[in-house]
Amino acid sequence: MTKKTTEKHLTLREKILENIRDAIISGTMPPGSRVSEPDLAERHGISRTPIREAFRQLESEGYLTVIPRKGALVSAFSPKDVEEFYAIKSILEGYAARRACKNLSDREIDRMQTINERLREMANQGDVKHFFKVHNDFHDLFIKASDNEKLRDMINNLVTRFQRLRLMSLSVPGRMAVSVQEHTKIIEAFRRRDCETAEALVRTNAEYGGKVLMDGGGNLSGMSLDL
Repeated sequence: MTKKTTEKHLTLREKILENIRDAIISGTMPPGSRVSEPDLAERHGISRTPIREAFRQLESEGYLTVIPRKGALVSAFSPKDVEEFYAIKSILEGYAARRACKNLSDREIDRMQTINERLREMANQGDVKHFFKVHNDFHDLFIKASDNEKLRDMINNLVTRFQRLRLMSLSVPGRMAVSVQEHTKIIEAFRRRDCETAEALVRTNAEYGGKVLMDGGGNLSGMSLDL
């Protein structure tokens, strides 16, 4: 495969990923909908290989469930899924914040401040997609500073599997602004080296992410919650 062919292949896969994610999040493709591999191949005029690769990634992110001999279906999450995910996320990330509190350098905390200012701008613009990506950078800074690779792997595996829930939570009106406010408090706790408060704030922030979904905020059909 030539370099140009490889780049085209990757571009198509990314386009398919983006289209399916958008359709699921918007509710255009509700829970249980079948996502047809042959239809997508015909629509985009490509082989099924990049589509299968896209399906595998979307399954790892919690968007699709691929069933042998039946194909891909849009996944559904129950309130129990939401509750359990955010409970575990709050515990793991809270522990990471406590460990990171004494390890973070002043420069790293300044970096978190810079990231949060970017998030503030994106929240004001209503740019959920870019907010989500930069939001991950903010959390990864203190998770990495926890200096526990197993903990970091556990958190990364968990949040990747439930990426869709996190994106939908941030899509709820006002949620991004609240996230920026909570980040400001977390940064202040890190600057004071107040590890107990940093842990409590990170846990509260994670728990709130689940609460807005459980309370029915935003597009419930898009969230695919059986509420």
